[in-house]
Amino acid sequence: MTQTPDLPSGSTPYERLGISADASFDVVQAAKQTLLDQVGDDAIARARVEAAYDAVLMERLKERQQGKVSTAARTASNREQTAPQAPKQPALANLPQVSLPKLNLQPLPRLALPQLALAQGRELWFPLAASGALLLFLLALPSSAELVMALATGVCLINLQRRSGRLLPALGWSLALLSLGLLLGGLTAAQLPTLPYLNNEQLQSLPAWLLLLLGGLLIA
Repeated sequence: MTQTPDLPSGSTPYERLGISADASFDVVQAAKQTLLDQVGDDAIARARVEAAYDAVLMERLKERQQGKVSTAARTASNREQTAPQAPKQPALANLPQVSLPKLNLQPLPRLALPQLALAQGRELWFPLAASGALLLFLLALPSSAELVMALATGVCLINLQRRSGRLLPALGWSLALLSLGLLLGGLTAAQLPTLPYLNNEQLQSLPAWLLLLLGGLLIA
């Protein structure tokens, strides 16, 4: 007949399991399993082990419901406080702030109404001489209308830039005068009959040539 090993004796369920009152839950479970393995199939011994285990669980549950901190919980807390803490990771250095350069945006010049004043000195004789030569070139060569308009626009642009000292307004007024002159020239050519000494391109170019000359002389 197999002899049943003696179980721990005591008045408390902790003593009957062979553990201390501050044992953790894992230790309680391990003690219970060890005793069950020792008693084997002895039903009475197994019932004593299960009863001691249940009594421990009930006692701890009652302490928790009453708001008490169990001995095992205090022991675990003390272990955490006394355990060496891992070194804190050094804080990353602050990244340098990148400041974007401020864009100094200048407002675009507006095409305001110009001041009219007759040119003097070089600004007077230069457009007169250049435009006169271009007019003769236009009348002498009927197929030179596009070239004459391009050169007349350049003469007006140069003279306006000299007078005002600003390139963009000078360019704007030169192109505006050229467009208006070509529009008036097209309307004029459509209304007038065909002239024997002027073709349509020459007739359309004359108003533009005149407006460019007047603009270069009068727009200040």
